[in-house]
Amino acid sequence: MLIALSRSIWSYRGFVLGSVKREFQSRYRNSLLGAAWNVLNPLAMIIVYTVIFSQLMKARLPGASSTFSYSIYLCAGSLTWGLFSEIVTRAQGVFIENANLLKKISFPRLCLPVIIICSACLNFCIVFGLFSVFLILSGNFPGLPFLALIPVLAVMILFAIGLGITLGVLNVFFRDVGQFFGIFLQFWFWFTPIVYVTSILPERIRILLLLNPMAGVVEACQAILVQGQWPQWFTLLPVTLIGILLCIFGLNLFRKHAAEMVDEL
Repeated sequence: MLIALSRSIWSYRGFVLGSVKREFQSRYRNSLLGAAWNVLNPLAMIIVYTVIFSQLMKARLPGASSTFSYSIYLCAGSLTWGLFSEIVTRAQGVFIENANLLKKISFPRLCLPVIIICSACLNFCIVFGLFSVFLILSGNFPGLPFLALIPVLAVMILFAIGLGITLGVLNVFFRDVGQFFGIFLQFWFWFTPIVYVTSILPERIRILLLLNPMAGVVEACQAILVQGQWPQWFTLLPVTLIGILLCIFGLNLFRKHAAEMVDEL
């Protein structure tokens, strides 16, 4: 099944790449600065975090000596969460937003989630590339452990798209799913150690964080970028298994209800 799906999507790679390109261009079509905003927005975030937290508030992380440690900690968590949030949020509404396309054109429907992944990763690479330049210039580049970000982010994308496809199918039949998830995502953000460190939390709260699949992913990215350490791979096992199960469940749900979805839309 997976091999057949991969082949069908590969045969429509021109459609996928063209859609990603059009989406990127349309985002800045009527803007004077165009794609420069993709650089200016993250640059502003990095400057704000650096100036406010490292210079004005003198924020420090326990066990970290660098002036920019907390700023890097915030950026690492925020950028990782941003990629996850973009994929899941867009995927849960992808079938509704492309209703006309689904009704009129015959193509592998799973090209739509692939387009979302490619588009989100393109935006992330631009932002994260700028952040990497900041790490190098500030003398905080983590070195070889930086490569560990590739499998860590791959695991997160697997989890995000599995969750997104599942929610996307359910959202076609129950529109409250999308509304509820938008609220839930806000609580999920604060239940993830992005702006705070887990060491300041009471023991009973830290145990609850084990139920949060994104906590291990974010902490792995923070360990790599802030401390220059290889992640503890076993902490990523739960989110990997959940991601695989969600992908299998989401694909089966989509396959069983594909015809009904078109009628519902």
